[in-house]
Amino acid sequence: MEPIRIAEQLQEKFQTSILGIDEHRGQVTVLVDRDVIVKIISFLKKDQKMNHLSCLCGVDNKKRKAASAYMERFEVVYQLYSIENRTSLRLKAQIPESDQTIDSITSLWTGANWLERETYDLLGIVFNNHPNLKRILTPEDWEGHPLRKEYKLRGDTEWRGLEELKKKAVQLQQFDFHNASTAQGTSSDE
Repeated sequence: MEPIRIAEQLQEKFQTSILGIDEHRGQVTVLVDRDVIVKIISFLKKDQKMNHLSCLCGVDNKKRKAASAYMERFEVVYQLYSIENRTSLRLKAQIPESDQTIDSITSLWTGANWLERETYDLLGIVFNNHPNLKRILTPEDWEGHPLRKEYKLRGDTEWRGLEELKKKAVQLQQFDFHNASTAQGTSSDE
């Protein structure tokens, strides 16, 4: 089935939860209400055979001029694919700045676990009912979320764990392959 037909079926089934449908250069995007994201994705997975989660990411649209009243500052973007039908569909769940939460889809795809953690870590979007929502790329004591458009690129001080990290790097140099072979008196020339 063509992606636009799938989007139209979504519009019929979830009438008030579909905020808009856009088709650009063959890619269909459906703007959805975040409150029913699990129901929508479950329907797509089971009834429309969209059985592969290709991508999940967050977007900060702080400087975007809203094309409609439904567009919010943050979005969680889901790229779904039907292996059987060779069909792709993009969903954009709108996340308001005042309440940056959305339900987790890890109950549908366990692979969403790490993608949701990355989105939480870098943008601060909280995934309700996530089994282990904690930072994945930045240290636990990191302050802020690096991909937010208001995140300071340079500060007055370095990250407080930087000196400890430098010391640990020096300690771990003894396990470097290059250093280990020269320390044992062997070389690659032998």
